[in-house]
Amino acid sequence: MFVKTFGSAVSGIHATTVTVEVNISDGINFLLVGLPDSAVKESHQRIDAALKNNGYRIPGKAITINMAPADIRKEGASYDLTIAMGILAASGKIKAEKADRFIIMGELSLDGSIQPIRGVLPIAIQAQKEGFVGMVIPKQNGQEAAVVEGLEVYGADHIQDVIAFFNEEHSMARVRVEFGANENQRTGSELDFTDVKGQENIKRALEIAAAGGHNVILIGPPGAGKTMLAKRLPTILPPMSIHEALETTKIHSVAGKMGKYMGLINQRPFRSPHHTISDVALVGGGSVPQPGEISLAHNGVLFLDELPEFKRTVLEVMRQPLEDRVITISRAKLSVEYPASFMLVASMNPCPCGYYNHPEKTCMCGPGVVQKYLNRISGPLLDRIDIHVEVTPVPFRELSGKSQSESSDTVRERVMEARKIQESRYAEQERIHCNAQMSSRQLPTICRLDDTGVQLIRNAMEKLGLSARAYDRILKVARTIADLDASEVILSNHLAEAINYRSLDREGWAG
Repeated sequence: MFVKTFGSAVSGIHATTVTVEVNISDGINFLLVGLPDSAVKESHQRIDAALKNNGYRIPGKAITINMAPADIRKEGASYDLTIAMGILAASGKIKAEKADRFIIMGELSLDGSIQPIRGVLPIAIQAQKEGFVGMVIPKQNGQEAAVVEGLEVYGADHIQDVIAFFNEEHSMARVRVEFGANENQRTGSELDFTDVKGQENIKRALEIAAAGGHNVILIGPPGAGKTMLAKRLPTILPPMSIHEALETTKIHSVAGKMGKYMGLINQRPFRSPHHTISDVALVGGGSVPQPGEISLAHNGVLFLDELPEFKRTVLEVMRQPLEDRVITISRAKLSVEYPASFMLVASMNPCPCGYYNHPEKTCMCGPGVVQKYLNRISGPLLDRIDIHVEVTPVPFRELSGKSQSESSDTVRERVMEARKIQESRYAEQERIHCNAQMSSRQLPTICRLDDTGVQLIRNAMEKLGLSARAYDRILKVARTIADLDASEVILSNHLAEAINYRSLDREGWAG
């Protein structure tokens, strides 16, 4: 007997439906074709044990299984349940006419229990596009798949549940999620800008960065509050749209970073890798390409603490993703693309001892050491960071004072108002949602300057020796400052503030 069941293969953050064709005929053989990897080939042993331990058996006949399309490599143990149901349907143990209306995926244990898999959300989205009735998947993945509307999702703990479901002996509870319940929630973090004493100029810079999606670097002595401020940045970012939430969840699903029974990710990611990270772990890759930290930070924040301590090669591989906001990983037989639209927030000391330019402590570094330390960060990388902020220690009178700073919620309201202006401005642009994503072609129209502004930025370019990329970044930051002021035009004070945030571009800053 010949039957079909359906699974799915994930490449990047997109899925392709895989048709598992099972044919049982006279003879004794078991043949699995269609470019399966070793894990898929080993499914024979897992399926055989799982069926025997639950009162079933693989028929002692010639069984040919083809996984189409044959030019896509099938990887992992997630096809165990798909193949097992195909064999049972072809041998008349379950109703084939019901099984072929569902995507069936899951890894089988030898006792028949079903283990969770990766990449369920992209699979569910593709299943809904192709008109499948629903999905039968591991129970732990149910919430993740159920965020796709118009798809019946059933989560199973055991192969017996799936067999009984397809034979209509008993029904499994359909997994459902409620949309919009957490749409406008802030992150569940206890961190808040209220905790920060002083540092008003730093908080202002982070507000601008959040409002326009700009990259920012904080440079200052140890204990000045760089890390504390950076960790509070997510509390002032606007909530994710449903599109951003779906895209972020897809990446985390493919990477296997989704927790058990976890649905849609509705909080912006904050990734803070250690400075010993490799370039592959940062940008993604491996023999079987997986998303790296820059993709896991998509639609959120990538925080690199102690930036000069990262290996030079690791930092340099970020150049292209910072510009293009995607990362393409190429191998001999395949190429995958992962989104990487993130805010880069970096912090660093100004010198090895940490006290260069400190108002009270003396720097112990010798001549040229400070500049050598700063040169660990290449000019091209600094060019791609929009806002440079010098962080100074907080005076004792401010630390001990009783004055309370603005809360994150208050700052966040201003950020959201500025983002609304940008959403309206870029409504017709598919991949542009904030000022930091603006293309160079749009700058003359959106960031138009008057004669005073042109003269101001000309003087800055000549005195600071700024590059053309730095010029673009200044205009984008100035546009964001104007948006925060609800100004349709960029005024001289907006431009002057934006220029002030290019301190590390000043020639001889550490001289």
